[in-house]
Amino acid sequence: MKYLILISHNAQARDLWQAMSDTERQLGVEAHTTLVDELTATGELLASEALADPATARRVRVDRGRTTATDGPFPEVKEYLAGFYLVECDSIERAVALAARVPEARLGLVEVRPVLAAGRPDA
Repeated sequence: MKYLILISHNAQARDLWQAMSDTERQLGVEAHTTLVDELTATGELLASEALADPATARRVRVDRGRTTATDGPFPEVKEYLAGFYLVECDSIERAVALAARVPEARLGLVEVRPVLAAGRPDA
């Protein structure tokens, strides 16, 4: 079954990241790189991406056939999506174990969700 491991960020996480030494930041990046490499080797990784700062987002609206895009993220929230891993593995327990390896899990900013296929569970 497919699972989406969502990585959120917030102002506290951003402040912690910016307060880290270069060595600490490099360790965080290496943890993600190692996880990607291992999941690629096991065939469990379907996709993984980091997202740009939400200030670069565009809100899109279609009204009467006319499309408009405005600056800024859609919701006004304290936490925002910073990246994701799309994995395919045997159980949610395995997906949770993988999510626990994401550095942001130490801050409580990682969530696992089963992915629905064609509007219904994929298993």
